Amino acid sequence: MHQEFLMGNAAIARGAAAAGLNVVCGYPGTPSTEVLETCAKINDGSLYVEWSVNEKAALETGAGAAYCGARSMVTMKQVGLNVASDPLMSLAYIGVKGGMVILVADDPGPISSQTEQDTRTFAAYSKLPCFDPSSVQEAYDMIQDAFAYSEKYHTPVLFRPTTRVCHGYASITVKDKEECLTNQPEGFVKDSSKWVIFPRLSYQAHINIEARNVELQRVFSEYPHNILTPAADASCKKGIVSHGISMTYVQEALAGKDAPRLLKIATPFPFPEQLAVEFLRGLDEVLCIEELDPVIERELTYLCGKYHLNVNIRGKLTHDVKNAGENTCASVAGNIADFMGWEKPASEAMDSPPELPVRPPVLCAGCPHRASFYAVKQAMKGKKAVFCGDIGCYTLGNAMPLDMVDTCLCMGAGVNITQGIGRIEPDTVCFAFVGDSTFFASAITGAVNAVYNQANMTLVILDNSTTAMTGHQPHPGTGRTMMGQVVEKVSIEAVLRGVGVKTVETVDPLNLRAAVDTVQRVAEQPGVKAIIFKSPCAVLIKQGTPSVINQEACMQCKRCIKQLGCPGIVLRDGKVMIEQSLCNGCGLCAQVCTFNAISGGEN
Repeated sequence: MHQEFLMGNAAIARGAAAAGLNVVCGYPGTPSTEVLETCAKINDGSLYVEWSVNEKAALETGAGAAYCGARSMVTMKQVGLNVASDPLMSLAYIGVKGGMVILVADDPGPISSQTEQDTRTFAAYSKLPCFDPSSVQEAYDMIQDAFAYSEKYHTPVLFRPTTRVCHGYASITVKDKEECLTNQPEGFVKDSSKWVIFPRLSYQAHINIEARNVELQRVFSEYPHNILTPAADASCKKGIVSHGISMTYVQEALAGKDAPRLLKIATPFPFPEQLAVEFLRGLDEVLCIEELDPVIERELTYLCGKYHLNVNIRGKLTHDVKNAGENTCASVAGNIADFMGWEKPASEAMDSPPELPVRPPVLCAGCPHRASFYAVKQAMKGKKAVFCGDIGCYTLGNAMPLDMVDTCLCMGAGVNITQGIGRIEPDTVCFAFVGDSTFFASAITGAVNAVYNQANMTLVILDNSTTAMTGHQPHPGTGRTMMGQVVEKVSIEAVLRGVGVKTVETVDPLNLRAAVDTVQRVAEQPGVKAIIFKSPCAVLIKQGTPSVINQEACMQCKRCIKQLGCPGIVLRDGKVMIEQSLCNGCGLCAQVCTFNAISGGEN
């Protein structure tokens, strides 16, 4: 054993490797992304690492490996579990041979997500065991336990770290190389009564699952990471129960105080019933502090009824703890002070830090998406048009002054939402914007649906040759894999033509005149047509010559600012200037200026 300073996600990857991991698949999504990237970084050649086209593909690939006796891990964020839920629900019935851990990183807040889903609730719905680490060290240790339980009970298991565990850092104890396990998969053994799902098989599997979960309730009651701590004062009739990072906040709030009875829940499903009942006996009141759903609170309320325990369970359902957003040290300290009848901590300075400058998220200086949106906006001037967006950097096209994202639901949805709007408003010119990575992940079926059902729409692919929002991961269109292989790029144009889109045009959005002309021409055609705006992500290209403003020619009309909203164009002493440290020389502003006052740059 030795000490290392690791991010939570890196610790999870290292723990999985120590458990004999053979295969890891996933789809990038904050806060989970670094787990797979760390696996790729530490890979000595014995591990297969894959960014799959979406979470469903990742889970199915991981399942196939687990059928062979391999230990596999699948990584995603909480909304990605929605995409993977179809195979997940069936896999819960089929089971696995090798250990299989499905890491789903939840995002309370939400900080970078559409929703605040709680994977603990999904665990109960899918009837799958769930592990919920509270620290970086526990994440490292617990991921190894997750593989062991998965293999012992022949079931996939869910592993649910949250943002503050995923992205927290700590000095932790890790195994030396010789202490790590190795796993040699047996290989796939044909058995249609095991691997082919039929109603009769599923019925028996359901019976077995229910029996297994009853057993796990007892097993998890003795699991060392589920911890019951006696009260400092034996006469205290109050208790606090928590989990995950919230338990860390609870411990911090109670430091130096006479703590009540405490219960930490590390396995929210199946719930450690016997341990929880032991915790409840003799108490009058219990406060449940958790993120995000009242999972523990509901379980304890049920157990009080089942075992006829007269204990008042308080938490989110009783409005003693906020029912949305992430907990903080300060919010938990306040909840505990109210519950215990203590004076609230005098921490005004800590609770109310100085206000930071307002920094709304914007497209980067030189981002080609800005040029793409602007070209479409200019081409559609005076026309009734709707612009459906999607998940990615380009969602920021909704901000003023572009104001070019009218809808955004989930990955790939914009292509089909456009079709629905077009059916109700046939006089509206309908556009769907989608990035290159999202196109491969979930928009291809929308394109097929549009062609098959004879929709009238323009599909706009914003191709910057990377998965920019989550950290520039490769995808099928980039020509490289996480195993370091250089492969043939999957052509978006060929895919579109292959599914029946007859008009597909590619143009550089930073050539504004050509881009506007292309949009005007293509949008007038009937049926499904596509425009591929192709230009590399501004973060990945070499900095060009920054543009400059000729102050003598500049009329201070501020058209460049009002039309584009580029963070590289600023006002200094009332004059429009270009921030040289931000400008990458895309040249779009020069094309927008009506007085030819901007020069330099490259396009």
